[in-house]
Parts: sequence; structure tokens; C-alpha cells
Amino acid sequence: MSLESCYSAMEGDYQTVYARLSKNERIIKKFVLKFLEDGSYDLLVRSLEEKNYREAFRAAHTMKGICQNLSFTKLYNSVNELAETLRPEDADVQKAGEQFLDVERDYKQTVEAIRTLQAEG
Repeated sequence: MSLESCYSAMEGDYQTVYARLSKNERIIKKFVLKFLEDGSYDLLVRSLEEKNYREAFRAAHTMKGICQNLSFTKLYNSVNELAETLRPEDADVQKAGEQFLDVERDYKQTVEAIRTLQAEG
């Protein structure tokens, strides 16, 4: 799988990240693969399970930044909505729970695309 195909599979914006990271596919691939090592998603899941919404916001906000920098557009959009719902002290936790389902789906799609890229070298 090519890097561009990976971005297509995850519904990301390859052209934007290509321009942002100096048109260097080696660097882009390095950072894309590092996403698999990031613990923000696991922290988000754990924090929501523990009803620690402040920590869940922090994890979602971190994921949002990573996704924005790497142009993981679909995942960025869903995690951004969740982060904004979790931002206030009196967060709408029911809405956050519903939005998390979108984040979970988009995260799995993104990770699957990256793992395919990784497996195919």
C-alpha cells in the first residue's frame, strides 16, 4: 500500500500533509507509523470509563492536535467534536458518549489503514 493509498483508506488529506511536511514521504510515513504508539486513544477510553471527563478532554484534545498535524481528516473531525463537548466543566456526558462511538469507528479505520501500510513495508 502506498502512503497516498493509506490516506485514502483512512479518509485523510494526503496532499495537505505532503505539502506541510516538506514533500518528504519518508518523514510523513515515520510520523504516521508513530501514531500507532501514541497512548492518547487508550487514555481517552480509560478516562471515559472512569468518568474522568477532564482527563478525557485532555486525551481527546491531544488526539485532535496529532490528527490535525498529520491531516487524518475523518478522525480529526470526530475527535474535535468530542473534545469540544468535553471542554466545559459541565460537559454533556451523554452526548460525549454518543460522539465517542464515531471516534472509536474512525480510530479503528485509521489504525487499520496504518497497519496495512506498515505490513506492506
